[in-house]
Amino acid sequence: MNNVIKALQDKDDKKAYALFKEIGARSAASDEYYSCFDDFLGLLNAKSSYVRTRGFALCCAQARWDERGKLKSALPAMLAFLHDDKPIVVRQCLAALHEVVLYRSELSEAIKAELETIDLSKYKESMSPFKSFRSKIRKWKKINAN
Repeated sequence: MNNVIKALQDKDDKKAYALFKEIGARSAASDEYYSCFDDFLGLLNAKSSYVRTRGFALCCAQARWDERGKLKSALPAMLAFLHDDKPIVVRQCLAALHEVVLYRSELSEAIKAELETIDLSKYKESMSPFKSFRSKIRKWKKINAN
């Protein structure tokens, strides 16, 4: 599995992204990659925001298989990504958290509390992903208000 982690960090972003998508799809069907959870979590410390975001999303993709509570332990570090300076990172992390809310509803309150602390004012209105980002925040707040 060490090769998988290296490949997810490949300088060829197209190859790394294709592997990321493949792992995500396989994770929806089986627990094949749950054993890599800690390795995916380690990607959160990568220099590249692309790699960090992949690690975040792949951790979230393991939610349905997480009977050991690894996500609960990792969640505080993961939720810090919702305050990233890059709106694309925040937007992609919000999308990935959908898996967690679906399969680990016991973590919804912690996610909801963190959503309430996101400072949207630090993102420029003119940024192209901002509108989508803002609507995702509103959607999450609305869903988690129930």
